[in-house]
Amino acid sequence: MKMYVESLGCAKNQVDTEMIVGALRDSIDLTNKPDDADLILVNTCAFIDSAKKEAIDTILMLADYKKPNSKLVVCGCLPKRYKPELIGLLPEVDRFITIEEYNEFSKIIKDVMKSSYIKENDLSFMNRYITTPDYMRYIRISDGCLNHCAFCAIPLIRGKLKSRTIEDIYEEVKQAVSEGVYEINLISQDTTRYGFDIYKKNSLVELLDKLCQIEGDFKIRLLYLYPDIVTDELIDFIKNNPKVMPYFDIPIQHSEDVVLKAMYRRGNREYLVNLFKKIRREIPGSIIRTTFIVGFPFEREAEFENLLKFVDEIKFDRLGAFTFSLEEGTKACEYPNVISEDEKQRRYEKLMALQEGISLKLNQELLGKTIDGFITGYDEESYLFIARSAGYAPDDIDGCIYVAAKDEHQIGDRIKIKVLDCDAYTLTGEESK
Repeated sequence: MKMYVESLGCAKNQVDTEMIVGALRDSIDLTNKPDDADLILVNTCAFIDSAKKEAIDTILMLADYKKPNSKLVVCGCLPKRYKPELIGLLPEVDRFITIEEYNEFSKIIKDVMKSSYIKENDLSFMNRYITTPDYMRYIRISDGCLNHCAFCAIPLIRGKLKSRTIEDIYEEVKQAVSEGVYEINLISQDTTRYGFDIYKKNSLVELLDKLCQIEGDFKIRLLYLYPDIVTDELIDFIKNNPKVMPYFDIPIQHSEDVVLKAMYRRGNREYLVNLFKKIRREIPGSIIRTTFIVGFPFEREAEFENLLKFVDEIKFDRLGAFTFSLEEGTKACEYPNVISEDEKQRRYEKLMALQEGISLKLNQELLGKTIDGFITGYDEESYLFIARSAGYAPDDIDGCIYVAAKDEHQIGDRIKIKVLDCDAYTLTGEESK
């Protein structure tokens, strides 16, 4: 029996997919050809409208590959939110599996495939079919969220915060490091809130302290930090522990108090300015990444222009943006949504054009400098290796480094790179001994 898997959405979803395949791989062989599969499995995202469209388009495309006796199963965020509607909308799908059913995933697949050969294994973080390169891994430390941002459907999909224990995470990271993993990426919906549900306090620093005790040559990257819980204690820990990359991924969504309040986001512009200045003062050379939503209700032209001034003042190392997408069941549905799609797009393009200029100037400051990097690929057209450094997250958002190397390299090899050229989102350099 063969299975084809398509995983959509974020790295947190990817971890789910890896556990699902891990639970099934003793019973089903993987194939990279959907027309050769007895079971086609799609793990979906439903965060915003574009993600829902991608999910449905993917399902319909893969349905065309079904053989007479094969099955199409869809899991993840889309059926969690819309299972009753999807059953009528997509009769091509043989079974929708919601997130609550994941504890019985292999049993459900056994029933769908009507096969006594499928073993009923539990999903486990320690039994994942790893799909990331050998040098890096995503470690999901919690699921769900205690925030109730007015624009966000994540609490409706993933529920309240559910943290893993420090000991459980420690064992997974220890195993990864023993397997040669160099880059450990800690992920969750709200990484700074880690442990609040089980330890009754925010416990990220305690977790990091435990992980840094693991012997081995590795680095830890933190992704998805909520700004008002980026404490002095956390900043000091990162400053004083070289195993934690000085990389601050802090989505703030907006800078203006009136919009932040309408978004149900804690903090204000003054706090955010002071936070970013503090990080750069305490940890020179640190990387700060953020995201913004433009076109949210109550973002008048004045608020948008002030957002541009804020971005120009802070000069983020990495910046992404979305146009506001109204999600059913969120607080924003009660707001007047009077900003047109054309206007949202105009604001998005203006913000990203500003950031492009900032990114270019920041990259130009690296010209002639030597930085530490690691090989992530090879570009056949340019005959250059592709690399990242601690300043580039692995989610294809931050950009990359092109390297002319003096020697042959394998994926994951660490090298020193002298920066010779750049554009706004990439560096070009040569290997430096």
